[in-house]
Amino acid sequence: MSAIDDKEVVQKQYENATNLNTRISIHDKYSVNKQGFGNWIVSNYQIIDGMKILELGCGTGDMWKNHISLLNKCSLVLTDISEGMLETARKNIRNLHNVTYQIVDIQDIPFESNSFDIVIANMMLYHVPDLKKGLSEVKRVLKEGGSFYCATYGEHGIVPFIADLLKPYGAEAQINKNFTLQNGRQILTPYFSSIEMQEYMDSLEVTNIDDMLDYLYSLTGMTSINSINRDIIKKVLEQNMVDGILKVPKEYGMFICK
Repeated sequence: MSAIDDKEVVQKQYENATNLNTRISIHDKYSVNKQGFGNWIVSNYQIIDGMKILELGCGTGDMWKNHISLLNKCSLVLTDISEGMLETARKNIRNLHNVTYQIVDIQDIPFESNSFDIVIANMMLYHVPDLKKGLSEVKRVLKEGGSFYCATYGEHGIVPFIADLLKPYGAEAQINKNFTLQNGRQILTPYFSSIEMQEYMDSLEVTNIDDMLDYLYSLTGMTSINSINRDIIKKVLEQNMVDGILKVPKEYGMFICK
């Protein structure tokens, strides 16, 4: 897929919160680790009073809803390339005096150099067409000694597992490997002197296969299932259930950079 085609797919997928909410929902319902990925991500942030924070690709802003108290004496700029996402974030977080919203492309961040104590870019770096440019921009706007947090997925999680089950029917795991837990450190090394990786330990235990199917159809990485009859996919997944549960591995984590 060309960079232009990929950008169009991403813009279509994230023009509003529908697909993202579908993915969030299955994790909320079936994750073994009840802390929740969003709560875990926020637990890694080292936020102190007076900090200026920039989040790139904020999506629905959902993970901030239960952690607003962290921001009492800080300023947070939530950004996304999608106006639809920002509108949902506004609704989720409400009108707080210290939170602002702006459409921003990570490849061209419209803020002065050395502006932010923390920059956040979770589950989105793999979509950036020119990641080198994007990371250069992150480094530019980050203050000396500031922190960059970027969560991502690994290459051995949900999509590869499901694709392997459906391989006899032509399914392929079309994983975007532009920025993963496996290669992220190497990609980040030219821009940051300190890089720490934290892994989030979790899996899914799915009891309603229709929920799993809705999740799969929301993924750009599983477009090959569109040629497989939904009933066949459902039957295969049901055959792999044990005591009414389909156990699905997850591989998520984050890099903490300075």
